[in-house]
Amino acid sequence: MAARATFSRFPVTAEALEACAVQWGIAVTPFAAADERGQAPAAGAGGDRVPRCEHCWAYLNSHCDMERWGWSCSLCGTLNGFDDDALRRLQHPEGWPELTSSFVDLEIPVDGSEGAGDGVQARPVYVAAVDLACSEEFLELIKSALLAALEALIPGSLFGLMTFSHKIGLYDVQGPIPVVKNVFIPPDTEEDGLPVALEDAMPLLSFLAPIDTCKDRIAAALDTLRPTSSWERGAASGQEPDTVLLGGRGFGTAMSALTDYLSSEYGTTFALARVFAFLSGAPDYGDGQLDTRRYGEQYASKGEDPDLALLPEQIPFYKDLAAVAVQAGVCVDIFAITDEYTDLASLKFLSIESGGSLFLYTNTDDSTLPQDIPYAFGCVLRLRTSSDFEPGNSYGHFFPDPQYEHVQHIICCDSFATYAYDFNFSHPEGFSRHTDPAVVQIAFQYSVIEPVKHTSENETQSSTSNMFCLKRRLRIRTLQYRPAKNINEIYDSVDPETLLHILVHKVILISLDKGVKEGRSLVHDWLALLIARYNQALRSDARIPESHVDVDFLQCPQLQMLPQLVFALLRNPLLQLHEEGIHPDYRIYLQCLFSALEPSSLAKAIYPVLVSYSSPDKQAFPRHTLSRAALIMSESPIFLLDAFTNLIVYYSPSADPSLPFPPPHDCLLRTMINELKQGRCITPKLTFIHGGREDSSLFERYLIEEQDVDGTGFTTGKGFVSFRESIRHAATDIIETETWINSCYM
Repeated sequence: MAARATFSRFPVTAEALEACAVQWGIAVTPFAAADERGQAPAAGAGGDRVPRCEHCWAYLNSHCDMERWGWSCSLCGTLNGFDDDALRRLQHPEGWPELTSSFVDLEIPVDGSEGAGDGVQARPVYVAAVDLACSEEFLELIKSALLAALEALIPGSLFGLMTFSHKIGLYDVQGPIPVVKNVFIPPDTEEDGLPVALEDAMPLLSFLAPIDTCKDRIAAALDTLRPTSSWERGAASGQEPDTVLLGGRGFGTAMSALTDYLSSEYGTTFALARVFAFLSGAPDYGDGQLDTRRYGEQYASKGEDPDLALLPEQIPFYKDLAAVAVQAGVCVDIFAITDEYTDLASLKFLSIESGGSLFLYTNTDDSTLPQDIPYAFGCVLRLRTSSDFEPGNSYGHFFPDPQYEHVQHIICCDSFATYAYDFNFSHPEGFSRHTDPAVVQIAFQYSVIEPVKHTSENETQSSTSNMFCLKRRLRIRTLQYRPAKNINEIYDSVDPETLLHILVHKVILISLDKGVKEGRSLVHDWLALLIARYNQALRSDARIPESHVDVDFLQCPQLQMLPQLVFALLRNPLLQLHEEGIHPDYRIYLQCLFSALEPSSLAKAIYPVLVSYSSPDKQAFPRHTLSRAALIMSESPIFLLDAFTNLIVYYSPSADPSLPFPPPHDCLLRTMINELKQGRCITPKLTFIHGGREDSSLFERYLIEEQDVDGTGFTTGKGFVSFRESIRHAATDIIETETWINSCYM
């Protein structure tokens, strides 16, 4: 569990918080294997027996003051007594990891079983739902991707293959020859439903095949997949074959039927079924059809904001289906591989609200499947604070508990998924005691499926069978933050990546509510206010001339990267305008992606990291600004650019011809690339470009500091230099206005 606050020294009053103009909050990655410093949790049992505070319900932790018969809560100060069970356990304190570590991971018995789930059987279940109303290129990509995914699945997992178009295809691969059963989708199924229930067409346990014994037959079934012909689609829709080019994509009906199909074994065969749904276009047949004509409407002539008009969902069908999927234990990942408008604004709810992810690729060349990473499910996240402050807004792909405040439910959570909270003071006076640390406690309860290890009578070594069990665990992290003595201590303790993380969440919400232009204004105005507040703090130093407005935070290294980050955020497609050519589906995809990334990954996605190498085996400089001037001044021949979803190795035109291109597989640069690819939730696309021989536009488009922000008037075409000046003028106006107001009250 990694937890990063926007600053590590907290303001002591609401007035101090307002004066610094820094967002106050925390980003939490609850299922991360270690904390933000790389320390793993102390493990143990008895997660259901950790003492709780009688007043605030916080958990006993290593920051609590211990007494012989009780303990004082580190959050609210309440004195709590130990019960008989706790007193007996205190005789062996080595069995209480929560007394010695502020970060623990404890097992909880499942269904009252002392074996913590050893008797609860659950197998990993995966289903691939493949769109056949597609092109040959799309289908070839999906085949190769699924073949690679099969190799990564744990032996003993169950796998099902389903196709959809104007009909649903179910594959039984457990016999000698793969068999497909088709169920046709009526054009409008809301009233009558499918003519045959999927369970009647094929029993679910025939559909779900064990990976370890059926992998070759699954591969054979994939090889038989073909796009549906225009003749088939025309016959199903009642149209002439020559008039049907694409379409007949009954995605909504297929997902609804699949959810109902899988639900019969939820809690028996599986605890969570993951569905990988591959789409080549918008659903246009059966239930959940989406009208793509709204993308082509002339919003300007109507006086409407196209960025705001294209962000809401068209119909509630997929949001409602996500709620049904949650109840059935089904999590849906959507892979949209298309350059056409697909209305992800409507489709996204099926993925993010069922615990899955949304992925968009504009062509088959750019497509990469997510890596096989551990995940937890059935999660509950609770954040508590000491009594002088409290959580405000919460951000991320979770939903609030209907009964308890500050409790969030997470359907499925991988080791990268991150959630964020704002903090507010409980009263204007702030912290009642300015010397006591503020305390934050994060509790994360979750389930995982683990292989059962057993030792036979004839074996001394334990081995893993193809059986699995359900484990329930409680992870507790308790953190202390010292109060800042002055505003300089606040600024010196800022974490710029976490600050950007909170800011992006706010921008996404305001964009969805009021439009992208409002989101852009929020970012621009906030940076101007921060610079104004920082300069007002500087003016307490007589050595700083009052006429000078420092927009580069020269006296505060922790803030120096913020202008570049904000400039890059304003240039990012997340905040580009419709008239600039940004595709609305791509904006929706970025909203979903950015709102789940941890702070360091998000910072790379917005302002990529550019590293130079003097040779494939020697790094020259760890980070450059994103400008052509930086490339020229470095004089390095090789650059590695990490934009999170893209990795680009660029050889400058002046690179020595003797340098091997592409870099050899056993060099330092390749080692770094492999580490970067392994350390994220999406496999980035790797591109090699030799500037003297190939088109460099893909690399050069990331050199944003010479580019204008946009055409809205914030800058005038001179890139970051002009942006700095516009921010300087805005900050100066704030300072002069507030100075005038203050003088009026003197």
